[in-house]
Amino acid sequence: MAPREVIEVTPGVFVATSRLYQTSSTLVTKDGMALLVDPAWTPDELVGLAETIADLDLTITAGYSTHAHYDHLLWHARYGAPPRWATRRSVELAHERREHLATQLGEPLAAAVGDTFARVSPLPGDHVPEPYGATGPDEPIEVIVHDAHCQGHGALWFPERRLLLAADMLSDFELPLPFDPDDLPAYLTGLERLAPYVARASHLITGHGSPTDRPMERLDADRHLLDGLL
Repeated sequence: MAPREVIEVTPGVFVATSRLYQTSSTLVTKDGMALLVDPAWTPDELVGLAETIADLDLTITAGYSTHAHYDHLLWHARYGAPPRWATRRSVELAHERREHLATQLGEPLAAAVGDTFARVSPLPGDHVPEPYGATGPDEPIEVIVHDAHCQGHGALWFPERRLLLAADMLSDFELPLPFDPDDLPAYLTGLERLAPYVARASHLITGHGSPTDRPMERLDADRHLLDGLL
């Protein structure tokens, strides 16, 4: 299987974009170790990402799922079996809705991910613990929890890198989608929760669409669209 093409958004941060819905798989690396966020999507892309990880000489020391939609709960055995984290509410939803989520995979993808699907554990606090392993370098990674798009949605903020991983928010591809709860006030609250981080960020990576070094433009665009709807 051919390695997947990745772009280095900022030093040590790599993004692979799926041919389905421009879905992002993100690797945040340090000293040969990596946090893998939302690997997606098709069986060949999951395996190709494993080839890329090997080519980059990386070891996956932690995984993270930003929210409990099936395309963000994927994994592959070739990534290893490190701790895989999600917010507490995301873990609850993944457990409560596991059967329904699994039916959304389809047979080829279900076979590719096997029993690794949705095997996430609740974060013990408001940061990702030991993202580069117990003996790895320290790097604070804050989890920003809100209920826009999906209950328990958890964006990641990397203050040392001024990097925001906003998951399914602030996209240039996917319009604002207030799925669950399905109301605009919750979505607007989520945007405001993210706003201070967007203001400080030098780079933004979204769950669908392209990364940007102009995060405020994405926030302004979503606010303008939602103001129009209201």
